[in-house]
Amino acid sequence: MLKQVIALSVAAALISGCTTIQKPITPPLTNADLNSSLQVSQTVIIDAINSQNSQQASDISALSEEMRKLKTQISTAMSQKPKTIIVQPPMPKPVSVPQQCPEAMIGEKFLLGEVESVFVDEVKAKFATRIDTGAESSSLDARNIVLFEREGEQWVRYDVMTNGIDQPVNTFESKVERFVRIKQDADTGDDRRPVIHAHLKIGKYAAETDLNLTDRSHLDYPLLLGRKFMKDIAIVDVGQIYVHGKAKNQITTLIK
Repeated sequence: MLKQVIALSVAAALISGCTTIQKPITPPLTNADLNSSLQVSQTVIIDAINSQNSQQASDISALSEEMRKLKTQISTAMSQKPKTIIVQPPMPKPVSVPQQCPEAMIGEKFLLGEVESVFVDEVKAKFATRIDTGAESSSLDARNIVLFEREGEQWVRYDVMTNGIDQPVNTFESKVERFVRIKQDADTGDDRRPVIHAHLKIGKYAAETDLNLTDRSHLDYPLLLGRKFMKDIAIVDVGQIYVHGKAKNQITTLIK
């Protein structure tokens, strides 16, 4: 009996040992199993990438918002910065300095050029004037000369082109101081002219002289001053003109 029990125990132990040592057999994978595994892996990878992109987009959005706030703060600070206003002082008004000619004097005599602007007070006009040392007397261009008497004295009525060439003339009346005969050529004979007393101004220089009235339309200058005017008061430099300044509104002739 005992031998049978021992034999059964040994047999049971051997059977138990064989059962423990034997490994289970893994079944082979099918194509469906592989595709399913790949899809799962792909889904996991895509989800991870999307999550990463979403985080990056969120970070970029946050950074953009911070930059926007910073720009707003800078703009606000710039707008609140006090402005520096530069006020220019008013420009001074230009001062018109009258052009002054140098004092044209030689000793006690005034220097005159060959041509000067001369104001004649009796006709209230300035004339381009020839200063002629070759002529003895002085003369003024006058038209329509008419002699008449007034209170027993000899007077003269005459027209002067004080408004310029081709403009209406002005008529003046003056007392005749005397008559003068100007020698002409042999064919025309002497020219008898009335003489008036006139007040002249050349630059700053004022003087009085006698002017004979005659038609000077054929000559270069409407007014001529001769030697009698210059005697003891002026010296002429024929190399100069308008020593005392040239008037803008002076009267001249068609030739000039």
